[in-house]
Amino acid sequence: MPTPTADPEDVALSLTLAVVTASPSPLLLLDGDLVIVAASRSFQRGYGVPWKDLTRHSLFTLSGGAWDLPELRRLLDATIAGGTQSADCELDLKLAHLPLRQLVVQARRLDYLDLDQMRILVALSDVTEARADTARKEEAALHNIVLLQEVRHRVANSLQIIASVLLQNARKTTSDETREHLKDAHNRVMSVAALERLLSTSDEGDVDVHAYFTSLCESISASMIGEADNVTLAVDGGDGVVDARVSVSLGLIVTELVINALKYAFPDGRPGRITVDYNFHGPNWILCVRDDGIGMPTAAQSRTGLGTSIVLALAGQLNASVTTVSDHPGTKVTIEHAQVALVGDDRDEAPARSVTARLKPSAIRRNGTEDR
Repeated sequence: MPTPTADPEDVALSLTLAVVTASPSPLLLLDGDLVIVAASRSFQRGYGVPWKDLTRHSLFTLSGGAWDLPELRRLLDATIAGGTQSADCELDLKLAHLPLRQLVVQARRLDYLDLDQMRILVALSDVTEARADTARKEEAALHNIVLLQEVRHRVANSLQIIASVLLQNARKTTSDETREHLKDAHNRVMSVAALERLLSTSDEGDVDVHAYFTSLCESISASMIGEADNVTLAVDGGDGVVDARVSVSLGLIVTELVINALKYAFPDGRPGRITVDYNFHGPNWILCVRDDGIGMPTAAQSRTGLGTSIVLALAGQLNASVTTVSDHPGTKVTIEHAQVALVGDDRDEAPARSVTARLKPSAIRRNGTEDR
C-alpha cells in the first residue's frame, strides 16, 4: 500500500512552527491582525505567559494588557505597512510578577508564497542588565571626573602656594642672579598651575588654548613688576582645543619665550609689545611668539641658555620645529607642528580673538643675552 504524500504547504508550516517553538531566543509569529500564531518556549518561560494564552490571542492582550504599549504598536504598524525590511524599537515592559524590563524588539514581515496570509516575526532581546551596566559605568566615569577635577583643583592650589613662596624668596634675595632664577621658576610653576586650574573646571581632557594662554599671560604679567606700564602682552589666535598633555608643553613653551622677551627685548625701560599668536589647520598648528624689541644678539653674544634648551626639548616632544628669525624690529620664534599636508589647504584660520594685558617692565636686570 503506497505511503500517503504529505502536503508540502503543511510540511512547511509545521517546520516553521517547530523552529519558532524551539528557538532559544524569545520569538513570536503573528498574523496580519497581530494575533499570535506561534511562540517560542523561551518567550513563555521568560515572561511567564501560560501556553493557553499563546495561540490565537492578540499580542496586546497578554499579561492583562501589559504588552499594549504605544512603541510596540507603532513598530508593528510600520512593519505591516513597510514591506519586508526589519525594524526595531526599545521599550520598558512592566509585568506584575517581574521587575521592570528593558527590551529591544525587532519585527520583520515574512515574504513567502502565500500572499494572502501575512506573517510577522517578532524577536525580543532583554537588555536590562546591559543598560544597567552602562548606567553604572557612566556613573563611575562621572564620579572619576569629579574626583579628577578635585585633585586638579588641589594641585593648582598647591602649585600656587609653591609659586608664591618662590616669588617671596625672589623679592627677599640680594642676588640679582638668584632673583632671576627664582622668578623664572615661579613663572614655570604658574604655567602648570594655570593649566590645572583650567582643567579643574572642565569635564573633558581637552583644553581651550585661547583661555589657557590668556590666563597664563595674565599670570606672567602679574609677576613681572617694574616702574612703568610701557610693555603690552597680547594673545591672538583662532578658537581651538588640544589634549591636556599637549597643552602642558605649549604652556611651558609660551612661558619661556615670553619671559625671555621680557628679560632681553626691552632694555632700559624701552616700550614695546609681545604677541602670542596661534592657529590651527586641521591636525596641524602653529604657535608664534614675537616682540618688537631690540632684536637678536650677534653670534658672538649669543649663548644657548636653560630657556632655549627647555623650548627645544618640549618642541621635540611635540614633533614640532622651532624657527627663530629677526622680525624687523624684534624677534619672532615659531613652533610648527605639521602632522600632514592638507590637500587644498588655503590657510583659512578660525576668526582671531585678541586679548591684551598691560605689563610693567620686569624688575629683573636685562644686561644679559643668554637666551638671545
